[in-house]
Amino acid sequence: MSDDTNHRWLLAKRVVGVPDDSSWTYDEAPVGEPGEGELLVKVLEVSLDPAMRGWMNEGRSYAPPVGIGEVMRAYAGGRVVKSNDPRYEVGDHVTSLLGVQEYAVVSGDAVAKVDLDVAPLQVHLSTLGMPGMTAYFGLLEVGKPVAGNTVVVSAAAGAVGSVVCQIAKLKECRVVGIAGGPEKCAHLAEELGIDAAIDYKSEDVAAALQRECPNGIDVFFDNVGGEILDAALTALALHARIVLCGGISQYNATGPMRGPANYLALIVFRASMTGILVSEWFARWPEAAREMAGWIAAGKLRPREHIVDGLERFPEVLRMLYTGENHGKLLLRVAEA
Repeated sequence: MSDDTNHRWLLAKRVVGVPDDSSWTYDEAPVGEPGEGELLVKVLEVSLDPAMRGWMNEGRSYAPPVGIGEVMRAYAGGRVVKSNDPRYEVGDHVTSLLGVQEYAVVSGDAVAKVDLDVAPLQVHLSTLGMPGMTAYFGLLEVGKPVAGNTVVVSAAAGAVGSVVCQIAKLKECRVVGIAGGPEKCAHLAEELGIDAAIDYKSEDVAAALQRECPNGIDVFFDNVGGEILDAALTALALHARIVLCGGISQYNATGPMRGPANYLALIVFRASMTGILVSEWFARWPEAAREMAGWIAAGKLRPREHIVDGLERFPEVLRMLYTGENHGKLLLRVAEA
């Protein structure tokens, strides 16, 4: 591909249900020139996250929707190829909202410089990036686990859930993960060392939670919503904390969103249910990254990425999030680091 041409994916329409190929336009445009205080970044790896589905919708949310005809918003990592900001040099590696494209012009104030000597770029987009920060602050600041607590995690083999499981084990909790399929459950139990894994595709989740959490759930970290959240509400411990991180079971719904039918359990167990946006803790990301990098170096925290090559494959790879095909953090590799 030419160095003066930028290939990119644009949102073609408002999406109903699962995004299909007609949701996007693949086009090319001249590579932009950075202005004062800006950088031109060659995108190397794009992070594919469930939150992207919400960014396609109109309506009030924590971030404005992606406009029709605009480059699809996405976190990504890349290499600086031109710099008009003295804080960054050509060759530096950065992460930011660079979009699903080959090149991005971005303000120097909007990027984070990352050190590839500490970890590969993909780890800075996974365990040391937004998913890891979501896990770290969501569990520790909202869930507030203490040693001996029972922590249950939905979508436990995913980018956020797998980190939550491992941090909860580091905090000496009993950890129960909910995931889809025997391979993912085996990974959780055998490789991440959690105490029990529940396969929602083959088990009655509510019954399994009663079995695996005989003293109730102290912290429920939810990435799924729907029936899984309802099942967890039937198995709470007194003063349980529910961390609402996501609701991937509802993102592509074409009818009314399903809310928690068993919400009165919050009264019975004097429990709390709190949403989390990781951007609230942005100022503290460096301290979290240092601690998690230390855990990785000590072998106490194991990153896991699922990398697929080819910018042109973006629509099909994004759909993997909603079918559960990915194992760990899903990344789209655009170019070699």
